[in-house]
Amino acid sequence: MAASMKRAGFAAAALGAIMLAAVPLDSRAQAQPSAPDQAHAMADVGYHFGNLWFAARSQNWPLAEYYLDTTQAHLRWAVAIQPSRTVKSGVQVDLNGILEAVTNTMLKAVGQAIESKDTAAFENAYRQTMAGCYACHSACEKPFLRVQIPEAPAGTIISFALPAESGATDEASRGKVFFQQNCALCHAAGLGPRNTAIGGQGPSLAGVVGRRAGASPNFSYSKALAASGLVWNATTLDQFLANPIKDVPGTTMIVSVPDEANRHLLIDYLTTLPAPAAGSQAAPETSAPATDPGDWRHASPGTAHRVDLAALPAPFSTSSAGNGPHVVPRSADAQLSVPPNFTVRQFASGLAGPRLMRTAPNGDIFIAETGERRIRVMRTVDGADAPSENQIFAEELDRPFGIAFYPAGDDPQWMYVANINSVVRLPYHSGDLKARGAAEVVVPRMTRTTGGHSTRDVAFSKDGKRMFISDGSGSNIAEEMAKKNAEEIREWEAAQGFGAAWGPESNRANILVTDPEGREPLRRFATGIRNGVGMAVNQETGDLWVSTNERDGLGDDLVPDYITRVKEGACYGWPWYYMGNHEDPRHAGERPDLAGKATVPDVPVQSHSASLEMTFYTASSGVSAFPAEYRGDIFACFHGSWNRNNRTGYKVVRVRCHDGVATGEYDDFLTGFVVDNKDVWGRPVGVTVAHDGALLVTEDGNSTLWRISYAAAK
Repeated sequence: MAASMKRAGFAAAALGAIMLAAVPLDSRAQAQPSAPDQAHAMADVGYHFGNLWFAARSQNWPLAEYYLDTTQAHLRWAVAIQPSRTVKSGVQVDLNGILEAVTNTMLKAVGQAIESKDTAAFENAYRQTMAGCYACHSACEKPFLRVQIPEAPAGTIISFALPAESGATDEASRGKVFFQQNCALCHAAGLGPRNTAIGGQGPSLAGVVGRRAGASPNFSYSKALAASGLVWNATTLDQFLANPIKDVPGTTMIVSVPDEANRHLLIDYLTTLPAPAAGSQAAPETSAPATDPGDWRHASPGTAHRVDLAALPAPFSTSSAGNGPHVVPRSADAQLSVPPNFTVRQFASGLAGPRLMRTAPNGDIFIAETGERRIRVMRTVDGADAPSENQIFAEELDRPFGIAFYPAGDDPQWMYVANINSVVRLPYHSGDLKARGAAEVVVPRMTRTTGGHSTRDVAFSKDGKRMFISDGSGSNIAEEMAKKNAEEIREWEAAQGFGAAWGPESNRANILVTDPEGREPLRRFATGIRNGVGMAVNQETGDLWVSTNERDGLGDDLVPDYITRVKEGACYGWPWYYMGNHEDPRHAGERPDLAGKATVPDVPVQSHSASLEMTFYTASSGVSAFPAEYRGDIFACFHGSWNRNNRTGYKVVRVRCHDGVATGEYDDFLTGFVVDNKDVWGRPVGVTVAHDGALLVTEDGNSTLWRISYAAAK
C-alpha cells in the first residue's frame, strides 16, 4: 500500500513538473508568432483536465473519458514541443520519461475509476494529482498555472488561464473544444508557415470575424453566399449558424449549430482567431502531368482504371492541396458524356441539395435532402424523361441520409432512415407518397459525438435478420485520440472489437450492426472504415459492400478511397494503417500489433475521389435496361476532390464484378461535370436503378437529377 501511494505521489508530482515546464512569459515574446509554445499547450492541458473533474463529478462518464483522452493528447503535444528542460536546481529533466510515468500511474488510476464509474475512487486519484501539481507550482517563483485543491465549490476548483495578452477567455476555450469536436474536420482555424491560411474541405476560419462572407481566397463558395453581402460578426454568425439554409438560401453549408449556448461559445472562439497575412495564400498547382490517370482531363466513358497498391507513392510526395471546387451554373453548352448507345438527360431540377437516393419496390424514387431535414419522393412511368409526381414524403428529420425499406419484397411495412446520430422508421406501404405516421426511434444514439463526417447509411442483411449502419469518423486521422499501451489495447479490443478506435472516435469509423428492431446491443461489425458513406447488400451472395472516403493530407495520390465487401470482424486500418500494411506516418509506431492484419479492400480507387453512394445494377428487363453484361456490376458516384492539386472525381464509375467478386478494375461511365481545374457544375452523390432499368444520379452542386437509359443500336 505504501509503495503504491509512493508511486502515485511521484506520478502526481511528475505531472506538476510537466506543468512547470511552461515557457517563461519573457522568453515567449521572442518566439516566432506561428510556432506553438509549451505554455499555451499546457494551458490546453489544464482546460481539459479541469473539465474532466466536472464531467466525472456529474457522473457523465462518456464525457469524462473524452476529457481524459484529450488531457493525455495535449500532454503529449506539450512534451513534444520541448522534450527536456533544466529546472531551478540545474538538473536536466527528461519530460518524455515523466510523461510515461504519468500515463502509466496517475492517469491510469483516473482512467480505471472512470471505467468502473467509481466517483469516490476518481476523486481520490484526481486529488492526488492536483496535490502534486499544487506543490510543484507553489515552489515556482512565477507560476504559469494557478491551481486549487478540489475542496472549494465547483466553479473555483481550478484556474488554468492563458496569459492576459492572449485575449482568450474561458468561453473562447470552451468554444475551441466545441470547434475541435464539430468543425475541425472541414475547417482550419490555425495558420501555416509564414502566417498563411491552411486549406481544407471547407474554408479556413482564421480571421473570419470582420471578413465579408464568401471572400476568402482559394475556396469555392456557393454563389448564394458570395452574393449575400454578409460581413461576419457576432450577430451575423449567430443567425447564420442557427440555420444556414434559411439564412442564406442556396448555401452549400448544411451543418447548423442549433443550441444557442454552443453557438455563442463557438463565436467567442472564432473571434480570437488571427487573420492570415495579406496575399499570402498560395494558389494550388494546376498543371497536370500527362501520366496522371486521375486528373479530370483524362476522364471519359470507358476509360479503365486500376490502382496498383505496390506502386503507391510515399507519404508527402506532393503537397497537401486546398483545391476545393467552385460550383458554377451549368452553361447552355455543357454536355455530359456516356458510353455509346446510352443517353443521359436531366430528369429533375430545383431540388434542395439532393443526396442519397433509393428506389422503392414499386418503383417510386426516394431522395434524402439532408440540409432541409426531409425525404422527397418522385413517381414516374417507365421510359419517361420527367417525374409525374414530385413531393415531400417526410419532414423534421435530423440530417437524414440513409434510406432502406423493410422487410424485403414487394410489400414493405417500414421505411428506415439513418439520421446523423439515430435510426428511425416511418410506417410505409407500397405506393405511399406521404408518411402515414410519426417516426419511431429504433436506435436512439450511435455515438456520443456527431462532429466530422455526418452521413449515415442503413441496410439490411439478405435474410432480414440484421441491420447495418455506417458511421464515419469524427476527424481526418483521430488527431485527438490518446495513445494506449499494449495492455490497454488488449483490454479495449476484448470489450469493443478488433481495431476499434477509442476516446472521441469511440463507435465511429465503423460499420455497426443490430437487429431490425434495435433490441440487440449495437456492436461493431467491422472497424477502421474511415467514412463508409454508402452501403449495399449483394442480393445474390449476401455480401455487404461499402463505398469509403479515406483520409487526407498525405499528398495527391494518397490515400486511395475504396469500394469493398465488408468482412465481419475485420479491421480496414484507420487511423493507423491504410491499404493493408501501409502505416500512416502520423501514427507511426502506435500499433505494431496491427502490422499485417489490416484488411485490403477489394477495389481501391483514385485518392480524393470522394466515393459516395453505390448500387448494384440488378435490372434484367425494362424499356431502358442496360445490356446483360452490366448485371451484377456496381455503379458509384464520385463527389470530387478538394485535397488534390489536379482535380479528380466528379463522375459516375462502373465497378466490374464477376460472380459477386470485384475484378479490381473500374471504368468511367458518366463524365462532364468539370469545367476546368477551378470550376465544376455538378457533384454526383446518389445513384439508384429505376423500375424501367434506367440509372438515376443526383448531384448537389446545382441540385439536379439525371437519367441514363440504354437503347440498342439499330
